[in-house]
Amino acid sequence: MKNQAAKMIAAIMSVGLLIGVAACEGQVPKPTSSTSAQESPDLTQDQEKAIRQQILSVINAANEAKSADGLDVRMTGPALEIRTSELAIAQATGSLDAKTTIPEDITQTVIPTDSGWPRSVFTITTTTEDQQSKRLLVMNQDSARSNYKLWAIARLFQGAKLPKFAVPDHGSQMGTADDTGLVVTPQQAVEQYADLLQNGSSSQYASNFADDYFRQELTTLTQTVQEGMERNNGTQQQTFSAVKDQIAVMRSSDGGDLVVAQINSEWTRQAGEGRESQPASDAERALFGDGTATSTMKVTYVNVIALYVPPADSGQQITAVGAERQPVKVEAI
Repeated sequence: MKNQAAKMIAAIMSVGLLIGVAACEGQVPKPTSSTSAQESPDLTQDQEKAIRQQILSVINAANEAKSADGLDVRMTGPALEIRTSELAIAQATGSLDAKTTIPEDITQTVIPTDSGWPRSVFTITTTTEDQQSKRLLVMNQDSARSNYKLWAIARLFQGAKLPKFAVPDHGSQMGTADDTGLVVTPQQAVEQYADLLQNGSSSQYASNFADDYFRQELTTLTQTVQEGMERNNGTQQQTFSAVKDQIAVMRSSDGGDLVVAQINSEWTRQAGEGRESQPASDAERALFGDGTATSTMKVTYVNVIALYVPPADSGQQITAVGAERQPVKVEAI
């Protein structure tokens, strides 16, 4: 039996948590003509465009077929997990969510000067034709003989200010998860943000971060669902954890790092006594399929978070500038 809490969740989630399909365009600064890196980039802008077009060709073919078969040739990491889920949902519902669109045109690309592997290219698209936000794409190459693959996609928040990067002809330096000279290392920033997502304002790291759209929307959703749960003697719990080694870092001309990382989460909802916990959205229903409902439902999410980590002694807080959130597994437990 569907309880009132499930209906309330469905109503909220049908509107769409995070970014939605409205215009939420981040502010992309003009590239600078200098960089602290001494090397020149090994990739040209024309090569980046060719690589990106090859990736999008494979993705578009998978979209048309509504099948993830062969998608791993050009996608990997959280981008592959998310698109596989989106395609599974499309098979069940008959259409892809509008948020899956990746514009072909770009506003900026950040090409690394690093000559070794693995290496990453950060590219920012234009807005979509229906004025959805710009996408931050992270394309990784694991070795000299391997294809570049789309590793992560994050939709930029409205008003988000990205750091400055050198022009592509000069290139920028890739960072590492352990970069120093920042308010915290990139890895620490991701782990602290996961704690902040889980514990909200009570997190010991709350003061380290500026407010952001992702947390605002998640907090609103959680509070609303909690109200419905309490009316039906139900409970909910969300846990967040940074995924080891799923992080990409690019050093900016401002002295800070732009960090993109994967944070997984589990949302467990338990209905009151004698009630069943049901999928809370079309996406969850599609992933749950013919499963048998019980009193408890657990939904696994993949979250991609883009953070700007400022230099040490800058007086700035860490800021989330973009994100992606997608359910990938729904199960009754």
